[in-house]
Amino acid sequence: MFKKTIVFFGISFICIAQKSENLTVSVDSTVVKIGEQINYFLQVKADTSAQVVFPEQSSFAPFELLESSPVDTFKTSDHYLYTKKYSLIQFDSGDFYIPQQQVLINGFSKISELIPVRVNTIKVDTLKQKLYDIKPLEEVQKNYEELIAQILWGIVFIIFLIGIFYTYLFKRRRKELKEMELPPFERAIEQLRALENENLNKQEEYKRYYSRLIEVVRVYLQEDAKIDALESTSDELLAKLEIKKDAGTLDLDRKILLSLREVLQNADLVKFAKSMPEYRIANEDRKVVETVVIETKEALPEPTEEELKEKAAYKEYLAKKRRKEQWIWGFSGVGILASFILVLSMLVYGYYPVRDTILLYPTKGLYSGQWISSQYGTPPLKIETPEVLERFSREEKNIEQFGLGTFDSPFYVDLLFDFKSRNSQKPQSSNLDPKQADLEKGQALVNLIISGFESKGAVNILIKNDAVELPSGLSVAKVFGTLDYPKKGLSDRIRCSFNALLFTFEEGTIILTMMYEKEDRYAPRIEQRIINSIELIKEL
Repeated sequence: MFKKTIVFFGISFICIAQKSENLTVSVDSTVVKIGEQINYFLQVKADTSAQVVFPEQSSFAPFELLESSPVDTFKTSDHYLYTKKYSLIQFDSGDFYIPQQQVLINGFSKISELIPVRVNTIKVDTLKQKLYDIKPLEEVQKNYEELIAQILWGIVFIIFLIGIFYTYLFKRRRKELKEMELPPFERAIEQLRALENENLNKQEEYKRYYSRLIEVVRVYLQEDAKIDALESTSDELLAKLEIKKDAGTLDLDRKILLSLREVLQNADLVKFAKSMPEYRIANEDRKVVETVVIETKEALPEPTEEELKEKAAYKEYLAKKRRKEQWIWGFSGVGILASFILVLSMLVYGYYPVRDTILLYPTKGLYSGQWISSQYGTPPLKIETPEVLERFSREEKNIEQFGLGTFDSPFYVDLLFDFKSRNSQKPQSSNLDPKQADLEKGQALVNLIISGFESKGAVNILIKNDAVELPSGLSVAKVFGTLDYPKKGLSDRIRCSFNALLFTFEEGTIILTMMYEKEDRYAPRIEQRIINSIELIKEL
């Protein structure tokens, strides 16, 4: 009986607790327009000890969830108000329902009500609201200028390092060639005197000093005394000198040989035993070697005629070798300097202008050359062109034609004056509507331009027209587009751009036509400069 009473009071407490907790749902508007935001609210009223869990990843289909705001808590005297806000949106029109949402309160589930929402379309008044065509795709040219500039700066740095290295090698080789042209005795004395200024403090410096000292005497003995000294050890070298002395071909004082022996021994101790003699001893050893060189020069017999010829031939060989190397070094230096100037010019004036100037790009020469301003036809049309327009003879007396180049040229210009009533009275008024007459005349001119292109073999002609005002204030009709033209010497047709300006009068028409390759870098600038220079001197 006691257990049943506890269960009864527990169930009653839970029911009372659930009744005290309330879930409400609301929206700020049930009628919205397409794309308009809807604010959806879930609110729970519960006591202070309640645990409330709102849905975080809820499905609001067919609506889209834009944002889920944090839970807002408001405390009253005896309960809390928990509010959760969701921002929704819908891009289709019609009647929809915001689906039910589940909220957990103290582990128990609460389900919200369905909320009907009407999504209306946006009415557009085409009489007040203008409609526009979809804008065409615009081609964006890739900009490689920054990348090219970085590459050029890198090349400048590399050329600068090469120039420094080249200068070092050139001076070093020049010194070597100069020494090779000196006679062996003079070269040895000059090298020994250069050792006199050496500052010796460390063992490595002594080692380098004695290595150069012994090399000088070995090279001299091999070149002038004809002794195989470079490949001999110290003892072998002294033995060969003794043999020369005994044979009478090299009369050296024995004291000189003994002094040379001491120098060779000191050198071996420095190079192999890492000894460090006093600076005084090193200087005396240098003087001994200098004495050996001088005594050897004096002890040598006079050279024979064959030896003199060999020396002369050797000098001539060295002179030819030096001249050859001078040419090589000169061309290399000019090449390095030219490369440096070229890259520097590209950085200053731009990569393409410099490159196209060197490679003689056809339209680059036209654009950068001396332009000529002249008047053509009647009424006189003043125009500036890269070259003077050539007059073409026509059978029709009422037609005047001037031109520059042909369809196969890099840039083609054709200026046509067609005044059929030049020498006759003005035509009588027609019964046709003036607007209709203008349309027919304009269409006839367009057909004339197209037929002119087709007669030259052009295909795939895409044409557009527009009305433009020139910088001189003259309004003209513009016919422009692209075509494929078979240029001479090329197997494939070239895509070209053309532009025709039509000056129409009652008495006749002036047609200025220009054509060039579509991918040409300078032709559009030439075209624009010609157009900007047009001026009608006398109107009819």
